[in-house]
Amino acid sequence: MSLCFTDEQFQDAWGELDEPQLDGGWEFFTETMGVKIYRLFDKETGLYEYKVFGVLSSCDPDLCVEVYMDLAYRKQWDGYVKELYEKDYDGQTSIYWEVKYPFPLSNRDYVYMRERRLLKPEGRRIWVVLAQSSSVPQCPEKSGILRVKDYKQSLAMESDGASGTKVFMNYFDNPGGSIPTWLINWAAKSGVPAFLTDMQKACKNYPEYCKKSKK
Repeated sequence: MSLCFTDEQFQDAWGELDEPQLDGGWEFFTETMGVKIYRLFDKETGLYEYKVFGVLSSCDPDLCVEVYMDLAYRKQWDGYVKELYEKDYDGQTSIYWEVKYPFPLSNRDYVYMRERRLLKPEGRRIWVVLAQSSSVPQCPEKSGILRVKDYKQSLAMESDGASGTKVFMNYFDNPGGSIPTWLINWAAKSGVPAFLTDMQKACKNYPEYCKKSKK
């Protein structure tokens, strides 16, 4: 697999675990369950980019990253997944992901690249995962499903010094179509904490899933 991202992008992601970069218009959005969310208004789309800082108290970073990367398992615990798989296109691994939207909205799908690295600055262990939408001609748009062409996410995870994981996440997602921007921004307020809660449950159940899947 060819590398999609630069060393600097990985550096920037884990650096925010120590020093959150919130200059330039970032504003505090909400805090729930020990998770703080900040947002930055994007004038071009009327949407917000988000940064999330928090702790997953019941699972360690190695387990968190395995759960996050395991696409087959994601289909088990994430009820919004309609279709999700990895495929090689001309030597580049891409991920196809179709997300269920409530009626009467059309489902959305994504084609994106993803890369994981374990970084060890000054003896620390920090997992960083970067993802970004990509154009893959061999994976054309489907009738009745809107293709999300502007998506990016970065995730950094490190031990919180106890049995949990300190997490930083930065993401932007433009679902397109005729969804009111206020509804998209409102969904982010409840969606991010809900996702982190689901992640914690998924981490707890992962060992049992691995046992069953090996039978």
